Order: sequence, then C-alpha cells, then structure tokens
Amino acid sequence: MASSSCCASASLLVSVFLAITTLALGGNFYEDFDNLFGDVRVDIKDEGQSMTLTMDEYSGSGIVSKNEYLFGRFDMQIKLVPGNSAGTVTAFYLSSQGDNHDEIDIEFLGNLTGDPYLLSTNIYADGVGGREMQYYLWFDPTEDFHTYSIDWNPNRIVILVDDIPIRVMLNRESIGVPFPTSRPMRLYTTLWNGDSWATRWGAVKLDLSNSPFVAGFRHFNSNACIANDQDGAAGCKGFNGGKSTGLSEEKKNEMQRVLSKWVVYDYCQDLRRYAHGLPYECRRENLLDQIE
Repeated sequence: MASSSCCASASLLVSVFLAITTLALGGNFYEDFDNLFGDVRVDIKDEGQSMTLTMDEYSGSGIVSKNEYLFGRFDMQIKLVPGNSAGTVTAFYLSSQGDNHDEIDIEFLGNLTGDPYLLSTNIYADGVGGREMQYYLWFDPTEDFHTYSIDWNPNRIVILVDDIPIRVMLNRESIGVPFPTSRPMRLYTTLWNGDSWATRWGAVKLDLSNSPFVAGFRHFNSNACIANDQDGAAGCKGFNGGKSTGLSEEKKNEMQRVLSKWVVYDYCQDLRRYAHGLPYECRRENLLDQIE
C-alpha cells in the first residue's frame, strides 16, 4: 500500500508540474527559431536539422528562439569559421531583455590562421557581468563539429564542451551574489564582426579578402521550460531543480583537468582588475568542493 501510494503521489506531482509548464524537447531550426539578422545569410537545411551562418562585407547573420526559457539544457554542435577568422565572433548564448538583463554567453573569438580560437564565457545576472573566463580548446574547432552546452537550473549553471564541464557557477543569491533565476531568456546563435575587441583586444582586424566567413551548426537540442504568457516565470520555478545539481567525481576530475591546463583568463584571478578585493564568489572555498 505504501508503495502504491508513493507512486500515485509522484504521478500527481508530475501531472501538476506538466499542467503549469510547457517543455521544449528536441530541437529544429525551422520550428524553434526566427531570423534575427542577415536575411539569406541564414541557411537552414536538412529539414531543420542543420544550418550555416555567413558573414560577408555587408552583414553577419543570426537567429533567435521563438520561445523564452527559464531553466534547461541547450546543446548545439558547431563547426567554426576556418582559416583566418580574426575579428569574427561566433556566439551561442541566452539573454533576457532590459537594462538589468541576465545572460549566459559562449563566444568563440576568431584568430589569425594557425593561432587558436578563444572560447570566451561570461555570465550576467541582474545587469551585473564582468565574470569572464576564457579557454583554449584541446582540439581544432574548425575541422569538425563539437557539442557546446549550457545547462541552467535554479541551483547552478554548467557550461560544457563535448559533455566535459569547463565552468560551473553556483547560485549564491542567499549571500548577495546575483544569479539568473527570474528573467526568462531567449536563445541566440550569431556570427558577426567583433574586430573592435575580439582578436588581441582589437589589434587584429577583420580581413574581408577572406570573406565570406561561414560557420556550421547542427543537431540543436533542448530540454527546457518555456516561460509562456499564461504562467510566465512562475511555471518554471521548479524545473530541473531537484536533479543534475552537481557533478559526479568523474566530471569533477574532467573539469579540474581543463581548469589546470586550458584556462587563458579567469576574472577570479585578475588581481590587477580587482586590486581592492576579488568579487565575493571568488573568495569562497574551492568551487569543485562545493558541488554535491
């Protein structure tokens, strides 16, 4: 009797949850996105399963999700612009609107032929950013597709490359550190000219003789909560809150290897920028030890 009562309660909870939320499962470029800019430079193929974005002398290109999400996991396979990609920025990110916006960034900063891309991450919460971490990759991201992921729930954000976590940010709102928990965000994928800052802080400019620049995308996948008009953010508050809140020992070890070898810049180690004291979250104990 106890077992059957437990199962009935669990089923009721699932039914109630589904009644107040709309889940986005799977993914399709035709069905899930609108053209943001670039017109025909956005080329969706294979019945919505793959896409290229192009930048030429006139414009870059990009798409934006039709829905707003509050929590979920978003995966995209990306093949970056090959050759001399200096000045280009290929981005895969979540962002809300307004002055005090939230944002979770994965940006690829192009470089001169033979020099590695920089994978740059940043997290904004309540309009506060400045949380950059940048990495070199342990493979050539222009030779083949690799999977880049944002996994976001009320407890933490994990950024992954080929399912290897490279960054974790925990929710520390209880001690005054802003964290994106209330503003629904749309998903963006863009290719654009960022040569004012992207390559060697703007010292190397875009060489249009190499255009058009083309990046490939495929197999977009999401398991996310749609913040619909009726329920808004309220219907997503518990989404993914009780699972995937931490990393396994194996994943912790994988992340530690990345942090020990591939980090180029970490705002938590920038003593020149924060000469009067590091941000509070940077002064906590070792991040990996805090993840259950």
